[in-house]
Formats: sequence, structure tokens, C-alpha cells
Amino acid sequence: MYNKVLIIDDHPVLRFAVRVLMEKEGFEVIGETDNGTDGLKIAREKIPNLVVLDIGIPKLDGLEVIARLQSLGLPLRVLVLTGQPPSLFARRCLNSGAAGFVCKHENLHEVINAAKAVMAGYTYFPSTTLSEMRMGDNAKSDSTLISVLSNRELTVLQLLAQGMSNKDIADSMFLSNKTVSTYKTRLLQKLNATSLVELIDLAKRNNLA
Repeated sequence: MYNKVLIIDDHPVLRFAVRVLMEKEGFEVIGETDNGTDGLKIAREKIPNLVVLDIGIPKLDGLEVIARLQSLGLPLRVLVLTGQPPSLFARRCLNSGAAGFVCKHENLHEVINAAKAVMAGYTYFPSTTLSEMRMGDNAKSDSTLISVLSNRELTVLQLLAQGMSNKDIADSMFLSNKTVSTYKTRLLQKLNATSLVELIDLAKRNNLA
């Protein structure tokens, strides 16, 4: 049966809750971890049918994990379970290759509905995400500006908004200080900001901090 699940989330209480919920519904949780690097390793070794992961995880963020899983060509589906705003992240996750997106602010049982849907071959995303993709949006709103950022640029923006220094960001993302500075320059250009303060303000008003 295609019911083997890997859970990647840095909150142990949430991992436990998801595990209990999924096992009650007949899923077999074959592994869990709190970071993206170990998550990829477990996925390669155990090849789950479904990966449930958060975006803001240590060592390798969720979007990067999704991209690498796609490049490996493993026969699995990815369900994102996150507290990040769907207006900014659901479409990005869909474009990266995720099959579903559930916000942690929803009833946790929504994870089961989503898991069953994606394992049946469907996608499971907020309806607004799919309608926005059909309609398109020409307005230069914050979300439109943010949508053009690469996954790495978005991660750097989030870490800057959390008050991390260039060195801290470089260490957490395994980059050089120079590369982080380059990302900051790109962020200023792409987001039409003139200072780091403006960047952080934009990030905070869009719940990226």
C-alpha cells in the first residue's frame, strides 16, 4: 500500500501530533526529522510515498528540499504543512513541485484530507492560489514583487527580517558572506527598496519575519 510517510518539521510537538493523526488513519510513518538535510537523506534511503514538511526548517529550507526531491526523481508526493502565509508561499510551493499546501492555522485534521487527496493523484491547495494562477495579476503589490524572488532570495529576506547578521545567514545557509551580500543587493533591486530598513518593513508586513 502506498502509505509510507516521512515528516520533516523542527517542532517536535507538531511532528508527534501529525504522526499520531496519520497513524490513526492507516498511514505508516517511516521516519521523521527536524531539518532538511537529514530529511533528504531519509527520503533517499527509505523512499516514502509522501513527505510532509514545513518550509522554515534548519540546514536546508523546505523549498530547497522540494526542488532536490524533484531532481532526484523519487516516486513520492510532497505535502507542505506550514505557518507561512499561503498568499506568498502556496504558489511558490506548487511551482517547486509540491502536491499540496496546508496552513498550520487550519484544523490539523486538514492534513489527513490533504494527504488522502495528493496520494489519490490530486493537488490540494488553497482555492485562492489556483484562481490567482488562472487570472494572473498585473498590480505591483508586495506579493507580486515577492513572487519574483528566487527561493534562496526569499530565505535570505526572511532571515534578515528575523534580525540575523550576514555572518549568521551565511552560516545557516552554508554560504559565504560575499554571497549573502549579493543576495541583499538583489533584494533591494527586485523589491524596489532603498535600504535594509525598507526590506525588513516589507518582510514584516507580509508576515515573513
